[in-house]
Amino acid sequence: MTDTSRPGAQGPADPSAATRRAGFAFAFTAYGLWGVLPLYFLALAPTGPFEIVAWRVLLSLVFCAVLLTATRAWRPLVALARDRRVLLVMGAAGALIYVNWQTYVYATASDQVVEASLGYFINPIVTVFLGVLVLRERLRPLQWVAVAISFVAVLVLTFAHGGLPWIALVLAFSFGCYGLIKKRVGGRVDAVAGLTLETAWLTPLAIVQLVVVAMTSGLTLGTAGPVHALLLLCAGAVTAVPLLAFAAGSRRLPLVSMGFIQYLAPVIQFVVGVAVLGEPMPLERWIGFALVWLAIAVLLVDLAQAAGRGRAARKALAASEDRDAPEAPVGPV
Repeated sequence: MTDTSRPGAQGPADPSAATRRAGFAFAFTAYGLWGVLPLYFLALAPTGPFEIVAWRVLLSLVFCAVLLTATRAWRPLVALARDRRVLLVMGAAGALIYVNWQTYVYATASDQVVEASLGYFINPIVTVFLGVLVLRERLRPLQWVAVAISFVAVLVLTFAHGGLPWIALVLAFSFGCYGLIKKRVGGRVDAVAGLTLETAWLTPLAIVQLVVVAMTSGLTLGTAGPVHALLLLCAGAVTAVPLLAFAAGSRRLPLVSMGFIQYLAPVIQFVVGVAVLGEPMPLERWIGFALVWLAIAVLLVDLAQAAGRGRAARKALAASEDRDAPEAPVGPV
């Protein structure tokens, strides 16, 4: 047995350190999986974007149903579904995530992964912008600088692209608005319940899509070999697992840490687009991306400074409370 009374002796493991390690593992798992998602969608060829998203919706609902059954969480979900406000909010969230999924899969299938990565690079800046526009939040000076640089970057990329980078903008704004809407239900709806309600709303649309695909080009499930069929049937797990890992990581890590780690996904997507798929990167596009990365750096500096000021304020408050606390008795009372 270890004697923890001696100086330098090791006591029990720090539970907060273990929590942080688990949080980092979950966060890196989530963003790493989201980063390599284009390779998964490309492996589903010849399945088209509309069929992929339809199966993704239906199989995500099935996967969530299995999870809810295994964790005996149906009763809380039914209680949430009876709340009309929550149900409507999740319907709006489902519509936005559908737009996001459909755009992302289309970008992957049409060899525009680099532009898709741009959408997730600028998403945090779009979120800041939406905070001002919708929530009337006040930006700090560095946040204004980041927004301004991002606007210039979009102009440069528009010039380089010969038109608005609409895929990036749709991805950034749809996911930014999705996060904004999810805040309306706060912590009442967990990751599994949220995905269940969202995909339940989208199920009729997914069924219609499958019917249309079957009547036109034909469904590919079961027609391109067993490996392809297995990959397509994994669409529900591929959707839900990183979402659950993200939820687990965000509960264990501070917002600052998640703010830094979130850029892992678009970095991996960018590398996949340029190095693996060989998408073109003319000079103007490099300049546009460099401006986006500069805006991200400014935003991260602001995030770190704000976190530092918050820690300093908490320490000052704790020190003040210690000074104001009555002195503990040192002898018999």
